[in-house]
Amino acid sequence: MSIKYWEYEDAPVKEKMKNPSVKEVAKIYFDNETRAYRFARALLEVKEKGQLRLKDCNPDLPIATWKRYLDFGVNVGILKHESNVYSFTDRYSKPFKNIPIYIKSWVDTEKKEDLSLLFIAAKTGKQKSRKSENKNIT
Repeated sequence: MSIKYWEYEDAPVKEKMKNPSVKEVAKIYFDNETRAYRFARALLEVKEKGQLRLKDCNPDLPIATWKRYLDFGVNVGILKHESNVYSFTDRYSKPFKNIPIYIKSWVDTEKKEDLSLLFIAAKTGKQKSRKSENKNIT
């Protein structure tokens, strides 16, 4: 996790809560731009649809990737997984000061966010199959 405590003290978090962003939520947990993008994408899918099943995930990322990041959201307490459906939890634990408040304020906002603009340096497509790379090595 890449939490910088000073960013979530009372004064900075009040300023951030004026315009909450999925990028800020993802950057709490991941330093890597691509991982933060994928986690933000999973959170945004759940937010847009209300509830998300793995079979309803966008096919431009593998199901295993969707599952990994959705399960991570469950592990950190942002999402819940019941009856094969992922949705936002209604109870946020308070492991860190003010972070649950910020996440809740982002979930409650209605603004549209473009992940391609928020995560410019992230790798957004599927990876090439490793099986085809191994065949070329002899």
